[in-house]
Amino acid sequence: MATKIFVNLPVKDLNRSKNFFEGLGFSFNPQFSDDKAACMVISDSIFAMLLTEPYFKTFTQKEICDANKSTEVLIALDASSRQEVEKMVAKAKELGATIYAEAADHGWMYQHSFADLDGHQWELAYMDESQMPS
Repeated sequence: MATKIFVNLPVKDLNRSKNFFEGLGFSFNPQFSDDKAACMVISDSIFAMLLTEPYFKTFTQKEICDANKSTEVLIALDASSRQEVEKMVAKAKELGATIYAEAADHGWMYQHSFADLDGHQWELAYMDESQMPS
């Protein structure tokens, strides 16, 4: 059974993408990073591999999706509070991200989202499972 997830994302400018995510508070594992790829640590078991587009192409025979025009994936991360959701989205916007949907409050779940510099969509959500409708 799998114990870790590595989401692979093509990026146009690796250093620019690294600076963006470092600005959001993420770190990178240098053991799995070089001039073609950077291993962003999301948690102890979740990682995003930011791969330059030419390097990404070595893993697939399909065309690379332009995430600014088409949605290839929604990356959803949990947050510890509603304030953490808002703080992360505000910081992402300050660093050049775009907001593609307004915040949504479902009572038991609060979510907001942004698209990173390459158009990849990130959803952040705070969930109070004790308030979930039965």
